[in-house]
Amino acid sequence: MFICKNCKSVDKFELMFSPDYHGDKQFSQRYNDKNEIEITVDGYVFVPDLQFMNEHAVCRYCGQIYMWDYDV
Repeated sequence: MFICKNCKSVDKFELMFSPDYHGDKQFSQRYNDKNEIEITVDGYVFVPDLQFMNEHAVCRYCGQIYMWDYDV
């Protein structure tokens, strides 16, 4: 799980897509059986790491970017 360092919300985020991205930008998230977040983007499923979050995730509550950490 990831926490926004600004507002302390946990796992509440949207993704920023590059203007050059040509997919449908269909994004969803769920927790797998290990309680890890799985993100699905246009059918591709992956477990994000902290680097991914700080490069592509925007806090849904406060709008901050580059402000994620692991929630322990």
